[in-house]
Order: sequence, then C-alpha cells, then structure tokens
Amino acid sequence: MKYKVIDLFAGCGGLLEGFMKAESYDVIASVEWEKDPLINLKNRLETRWKVKNADRKCLLMDIQQTEKLFKGWENDTKYGTHIGLDQLVSENGGVVDIIIGGPPCQAYSIAGRARDEKNMKEDYRNFLFESYLKVVNRYKPKIFIFENVPGILSAKPGEKKVTEMIYEEIEKIGYHITKDLKKLALLDLSNFGVPQVRKRVIILGVNKDYFNSPEEAVRYFYEEILVNYKKEKKVTLWNAIGDLPKLYPLSLECNKKSHSESEVQIKNHLPRYHNKRDIQIFKDLALDIELGINKYKSSEAKNQLYYERTGNKTNVHRYHVLQKHEPSTTIIAHLNKDGWRFIHPESIQGRSITVREAARLQSFSDSYEFITSQGSNYKMIGNAVPPEFSYRLAKALSRFLKETIK
Repeated sequence: MKYKVIDLFAGCGGLLEGFMKAESYDVIASVEWEKDPLINLKNRLETRWKVKNADRKCLLMDIQQTEKLFKGWENDTKYGTHIGLDQLVSENGGVVDIIIGGPPCQAYSIAGRARDEKNMKEDYRNFLFESYLKVVNRYKPKIFIFENVPGILSAKPGEKKVTEMIYEEIEKIGYHITKDLKKLALLDLSNFGVPQVRKRVIILGVNKDYFNSPEEAVRYFYEEILVNYKKEKKVTLWNAIGDLPKLYPLSLECNKKSHSESEVQIKNHLPRYHNKRDIQIFKDLALDIELGINKYKSSEAKNQLYYERTGNKTNVHRYHVLQKHEPSTTIIAHLNKDGWRFIHPESIQGRSITVREAARLQSFSDSYEFITSQGSNYKMIGNAVPPEFSYRLAKALSRFLKETIK
C-alpha cells in the first residue's frame, strides 16, 4: 500500500520529488499558482515518474480561492479549467494520508522584513497558512508537513507570533504540532546530504484521531526517527559540481554570449551572460581566494570594489565567491536577477553558477530537465525544497506512520 499525497505550494516539485523517489507514496494532486514551475513539475511527473493523467493532477490555482480549488472552476482567464481537488480525492478512494508543502517564505524571511518599510506586517503571505489548513481540515490526512524559513519562528504581523496563530488554528481542527519548534523543527539541511547550508523549519502535524499521545508521537519523530536519516559527512560544493564541464569567458562576445558552451551537453549547464566588467570582477575575487591573499574578505572591501568598478555605493555587499570545500551558501530565488552572490570558485571561469549547478546544489538529479526560461528556472530552483532532504524526510515519515499510528 502506498500513502496518498496532496502537494500544496508545489513549485517545480522539489518536496514531492523526494516522496516519489521513496516509492511509498502516490500523488493525488499538486497545487501551484505560478505557471512556469507547474509546467516543469508536470513534465517531470510524466517523463521521470510516469504518472498517469499528470495534467489533471497538476492544478494551476491560487490556494486562497479555496472554493474553486475544492469544487473546480471553468474558463478562468488566468487559471483555465479544472475539475478540482474534491473530484481527484474521490477518484483516489476519498483517502488522503499526507499533505505536504510550505507557503511562500518572503513574508516570514528576516531579510524580507528588513527590506520592507512595514516589516512585512501587511503582506498577505503572512496568512497563507490559513488556506493551507483549510485543505488539511477538508481532507483530514493522518499527518501533514509544513515547511518554511527560520524567520517564521519570529514573524509577528499582529499581536501574536505567526507560530502561535498556526498552533491555535491547528488545534481547532483536530491536529497537533509541538510548541518546541526551535529545538525540534529547525533543521540545517546540509546535515541531510544537501550540499548547501540551508536552514528550514519542518513542522510535522498529526491528526489526533490517529495518535494516542500526539505530543509524544511528534517528539518521537524528531528525536528518534528523523535523526537517523542524517548524513554523517557533509557534501561540499565541489563534491556536487566539480565534475561539470568548465565554461570559459570568450575573447569576443558572440550573439550576446559571454562564455563558451561545453562540448559535453549537460541539460541546463549553460552560462548566463556577463559583461566584461563583471567577468573581471568575478575573476579578481576568485583569484584573491585561490592565491590566499584575502584582500576582499571583508564586506567593506567588497563594497569598495563595487564602488571602484561601478561608480555606485552600497551598504550591503553584493559579491560572494562560493567555497569549494564547504557546502554552498543558501541557494535563493534572487538568482533569477543576477548571480553576483554565487560566483564560481574557479577564477579561470569568471562567471556565476549555471542553472544546472544551482540545481545540483539543491540536490536535483541531472535527469530533472528545467524547460522554461533561464530566469524562471533559477527562481523555481531557489524556491524549492531540496529533493535529497525530502527523500530522507519521506523515508522517515513512512517509518513513523508504520510505527506509531493506532
């Protein structure tokens, strides 16, 4: 028997990818409100996982429109036509075992709050958890997984912290999560085989109807099961991308291309365009590390370099060279704007990372082909849950359900 899964805020399917690989789960539906990630997810379900009717199982819809999401919709100018979740659940025997997903993190992120003059307090994304829980309440899965950034632990859009509001709403609908989220649910995914430092809050919610002692069950999952799926040795950046073909700057630009393309064709391993100025900056920064000079180690030195080369001033350093023998820094959606904080460590290449390199640092298999624009691909990869972690999570949850459910 396989567990039936609904995937919310699915993106391009990073979280679902691990569950499919674990082979103990069948997907009922994936819901995503942006078109490009869903195009990629649908293609992946069809080509790699051989999911029948993948088109019907991939719902393009804003989760806030819950009635449409449940009952279906027709001829929407943005979201087209679909039969809705109720029909899909009915076709799968009316049983949902697990709901997975995490709302967009911008409203909870500390960096996002720092940039917003109102501290993100008026951002609607603060309350997307309410729509998530409406789906949980309707289909009553045995458990759910709610993933988000560490900033959710301190986010306070009103009088209460977001986590307090989530806890109260979850209790109202007959579920339980631990209040000890900082200790139990805050994880560094580099401990689970992901070649980047990526801290995330992974909240397990359990249906009280299925567990004699919900708090004990949740603690057992974190303290006794999930810890066994950690990887003993961390994967470095070079472990992940060191074997990829090198891409060198061209002496002359050709058709808006600044770098060579590899003779060995690897999907999505294409360099983005960089102008001559930026290529030289990237080379200088990487060479500074290679030679052990460390002239540009401080933020102040990087800001001065930025001013000298561009004529502009900044208080936030814009450059970062990735370190070969450490896990990467966190891959983020901002990669779709530029790659200045993701500079390749080899000075001879003088560039930022490719879509394939970003995907590998997020632990996507090379068999996952990203088929939309380069900018969209960077964005969805940065927003994704790393499949290597989600695979280990899925294995842990399968064991948890077998051992604890009454």
